[in-house]
Amino acid sequence: QVQLVESGGGLVQAGGSLRISCAASGRTFGSYTMGWFRQAPGKEREFAATINWTGGSTYYADSVKGRFTISRDNAKNTVYLQMNSLKPEDTAVYYCAATLYSFPVIRTSRYNYWGQGTQVTVSS
Repeated sequence: QVQLVESGGGLVQAGGSLRISCAASGRTFGSYTMGWFRQAPGKEREFAATINWTGGSTYYADSVKGRFTISRDNAKNTVYLQMNSLKPEDTAVYYCAATLYSFPVIRTSRYNYWGQGTQVTVSS
């Protein structure tokens, strides 16, 4: 079992930056592929980024590639999403998720554990 708690969301102006975090419980955090997803009002949850268990491999959705960076610190049981050059269309609730499927994992159905989400709002 893994419990995930996101933090760090908030309101930021377009062009700004924000880093959100996801703290995980459990001694096996380092075994999981981790992902970040987002869901805007009235839209389906969509994939943003994923990272393998070592942190050495990452994969991004085209919509965030070059602007977002996913990273993890297994000693702290935490995964991060650094978001730069934010746009109003990045406004969404951001969720972290964990899976034992091998990296890369972009389908929501492949993730077993989800956090409660953190709101990111980008003003124009």
